[in-house]
Amino acid sequence: MKGTIHVLTGPTAVGKTELALRWAESNHAEIVSCDALLFYRGMDIGTAKPTAAERARVPHHLIDLCEVDAGIDVTDYVIKAQEAVADITAREKRVLVAGGSGFYLKSFFAPVADTVTVSAELRAAIEAKLKAEGLEALVAELRQLNPQGLGALDVANPRRVTRALERCRASGKTLAVLAEEFARTPAPFAGWDVRCVRLEREPADLDARIARRVEAMLAEGLVAEVDRLRTAGLERNPSASRAIGYRETLAMLDGALPRAGLAAEIAKNTRGLVKKQRTWFRTQLPEHRVVAAEGATAADLF
Repeated sequence: MKGTIHVLTGPTAVGKTELALRWAESNHAEIVSCDALLFYRGMDIGTAKPTAAERARVPHHLIDLCEVDAGIDVTDYVIKAQEAVADITAREKRVLVAGGSGFYLKSFFAPVADTVTVSAELRAAIEAKLKAEGLEALVAELRQLNPQGLGALDVANPRRVTRALERCRASGKTLAVLAEEFARTPAPFAGWDVRCVRLEREPADLDARIARRVEAMLAEGLVAEVDRLRTAGLERNPSASRAIGYRETLAMLDGALPRAGLAAEIAKNTRGLVKKQRTWFRTQLPEHRVVAAEGATAADLF
């Protein structure tokens, strides 16, 4: 066994940040972020990013990795997470992974990406074909490359179709062969003892916390943050610009949403995200402990 990785997760606004800080302080640990939006510099208020004071309490990793107009995928994340875990353990400190972004979280328990390398040129060519000829053309090419069928691929989803075609073209293999190879891929953290705790709250309590959190974000300057990030290229990064809090504020700035309705819209969409997160946690996480966040202490976690 290489060592132990502690994972603290749970839905948005459940209270992960403060409990993670307390556990890390009590257990000589450092925190590895598992939140897809904390990668981007300047996305601070709308992501509830740990503050400078909080990061001074405990060293954090995988926060503020790149500018907002850049992109990070799960392969990048895995490499950086492996480097962070190796660095932390080499200094004889404990590792606490904290966050709720499902795909990135899953990388601590299972393989999440194949080894196919897609060049920027190929990706651009397929994107150009999508714009010029439509989704149907990409699906037709995929069917030609996969005479045995496309399996469970959602052919109505442009992103999934595009990624599938990229991998088939780049590898020269069918989706079925790629799936077989992926099934034999070792998990990025194979050999580690990964222990997971999920925080939960009663729905009414979490809804109230979400409402307070949204109001606080707006009071702290979320609109100004989004306006500033737009100038920095926010909308060139779909993952960032479509994030809850940012997409609604962009709509408000464009006149598509009244300012008076901004808080309610963000809160509503956050509640929808929490519902999806809870489903993902129940169906995708391996066996784990569930801890009631209300009144929980660091000693209750692991």
